[in-house]
Amino acid sequence: MPSLERSLNFVQLSLRALWQPVTFGVRVFLENDSGQIVLIRHSYRSGWFLPGGGVDRHEAPEVAAVREAREEAGLTKSDAPEFFGLYSQPVGWVTNVVAMYRLRAAEVDFKKSFEVREMQWADPSAPPANSSPGTLRRLAELTGKAARTSTW
Repeated sequence: MPSLERSLNFVQLSLRALWQPVTFGVRVFLENDSGQIVLIRHSYRSGWFLPGGGVDRHEAPEVAAVREAREEAGLTKSDAPEFFGLYSQPVGWVTNVVAMYRLRAAEVDFKKSFEVREMQWADPSAPPANSSPGTLRRLAELTGKAARTSTW
């Protein structure tokens, strides 16, 4: 009977995913000892963003946060990831759920890639004007200028 229950559960979850698709991603505050935060600029969109990306199947979100920080910003060293918040972002008919992490004492060795063209250390209380709206909201939350919300 347990295998029948597992099979029925699998079918139910698969049908639900078709009806209510959800993606799971992470974003990261990479913070150096001076309190500056890494921002990146992608090749395929304008503005400055916090590093991040998708969580792979069977991957823990805190592991994905460190992986994405390595891939996008060249993270070489940091303290352990600290969970900051969980956000929901509707994108068309899909819901994107984003787990936000903070990695303090971060050190990076950035190398430009096809995906990420630039990186900068920024003062979180005075980010560049062309930062994405979501990035500006998260930085305002980090610095205490805005209350935390659940929407990206």
